[in-house]
Amino acid sequence: MSFLAETEAMIAAWHGIAPPNAAARVMAADLVATIRAFEAVRGQMRFEDEPASFEAALQETKE
Repeated sequence: MSFLAETEAMIAAWHGIAPPNAAARVMAADLVATIRAFEAVRGQMRFEDEPASFEAALQETKE
């Protein structure tokens, strides 16, 4: 089953509706590219080792 067909089936199962028009189907199909873009950067984005804090910022600006 294609992603679009799966998405439409999930919408029907969870909400009891079908996509209202062709534009809705296009938007659902565009989700494939968005999901793949997020998957491509998975594991590459990291938070800083130490989270920023107000106290740390104050200490850095002290004279």
